[in-house]
Amino acid sequence: MTSAASHPPTASPLSSAWSTLPPEYAIPEHAPSIAQAQEYCRRLACSHYENFSVASWFLPERLRQHFFNLYAYCRISDDLGDEVGDTAASLQLLDQWETELNACYEGHPRHPVFVALAETVRKFEIPKHEFSALLTAFRQDQTISRYGSFKDLLGYCRYSANPVGHLVLYLCGYSDQERQVLSDYTCTALQLANFWQDVSADFAKGRIYLPLEDLRRFGVSEDVIRAEENTAAFRDLMKFEVERAAEWFAQGLPLIAKVEPELAIEIELFSRGGHEILKAIERQHYAVLGKRPSISKTRKLALVVRAGLGKLLKTSPRKQTRKQTREETREQG
Repeated sequence: MTSAASHPPTASPLSSAWSTLPPEYAIPEHAPSIAQAQEYCRRLACSHYENFSVASWFLPERLRQHFFNLYAYCRISDDLGDEVGDTAASLQLLDQWETELNACYEGHPRHPVFVALAETVRKFEIPKHEFSALLTAFRQDQTISRYGSFKDLLGYCRYSANPVGHLVLYLCGYSDQERQVLSDYTCTALQLANFWQDVSADFAKGRIYLPLEDLRRFGVSEDVIRAEENTAAFRDLMKFEVERAAEWFAQGLPLIAKVEPELAIEIELFSRGGHEILKAIERQHYAVLGKRPSISKTRKLALVVRAGLGKLLKTSPRKQTRKQTREETREQG
């Protein structure tokens, strides 16, 4: 017997804008049950993000559904801005999506993501601006395709990346500015690493995230990116950008010692994953044009195993004590 939760709620006739996306993304005429909404978010999270099921190994059971809810919101929001292929349509969809966000906070959402998310918002007292900031970034992607300075790019990351870290902190019981600032370093660094990994893919969408001031400084024109010519000047530029992203990762690392072990593992895992992207770029001698740097499955597995071992040590005081005793004995010997 098939459960009701296994099927997405019936949607109203799609507008031309919504029809460019998966049918289940559409806003239904009637709100689903909370059980259907939660299943929708869980299925979306586990099917769209290859590392989500791995990352969820380290999440406490009580938080997993809430992480699914957050991911589902971020996934669809991103697709509304990036997968439609029409600026006017994307802006229309993002406006409709924000209307549903407002309805979530007012107590009458219809989309399954917001039905599920309403419980998360209430339980963890998450401010609406953390969600709406992401929509600001996706709208910006429709109208801005170049960034004059690194400061301008950081302004974009403030909306596109940093709110995600804040949302995760709220789920784990943290809302203070100190932790949010440290999280911003890590989230911005991850965003930068993804930009440097996807220079060619972003250019194909009409976007360049490399600051124009840096292109001028290193004597790199847009024609070089268009032709996918990994010139010496371009590789020097990428080396500079990679080193700068690594510095931002380093500034965010103190957060690991300021959160509970479960979240510390997540932060370490994603930070190391970001570093691996930078290392992959370095291994290609910064020649990212036409060949997207990637992390091998072996390296991904190594990161997970290392994180898992770290969790065992951090969550087992007796094992940690024995480890410390052995180290002290060796030192005394």
